[in-house]
Amino acid sequence: MSIYATLWTLKFPRDGDLASEGDWIAVHAQAVPPHIGTPTPGQGYEQGDPYASFLPPPVVVDEAGAAPYHRAVVFVTEHSSKGTERNPQEYVAPLLVLTGEEYARIGFAELHRRLGEALRANGAPAVAEIARARGSRKQVRSGEVQPKVSTEALDLSRPVDEVRAQKPWTDDREKQYP
Repeated sequence: MSIYATLWTLKFPRDGDLASEGDWIAVHAQAVPPHIGTPTPGQGYEQGDPYASFLPPPVVVDEAGAAPYHRAVVFVTEHSSKGTERNPQEYVAPLLVLTGEEYARIGFAELHRRLGEALRANGAPAVAEIARARGSRKQVRSGEVQPKVSTEALDLSRPVDEVRAQKPWTDDREKQYP
């Protein structure tokens, strides 16, 4: 029996950033109910919490096993594996683990940002997408060094690739590219 209950499943860009032709991946929010591993007497965990090594601290529950928040919410992809040497209920590499209270308080924009960072696998955010003349595309990531091309190597008789920039700001909606 699983200790997790699926709250929702959403599709996210596979590499954390939206691309015009990018792949999508399902991300599942898996809740760990408050009674799992609780220190509250009479709930079956008098010998200790078998999940303490990979979940946030347990929560105190009432006599019905209820509490204001889940113990945890674990975010995984459709390809995540469950079961480690340490515990068969542990996900091998979750994207993100929050306490139930953190999950209840986090806004969707912040949650989306944090999941995007996790999916990006420590890569820098995309700042532009280049549409090449033959239809292929390339994302340019922040801080990525672009190769220098000498003017002699340029063939100006061929079409120049288009660049569709993504807005690097979030608050100033009126700002325009120069």
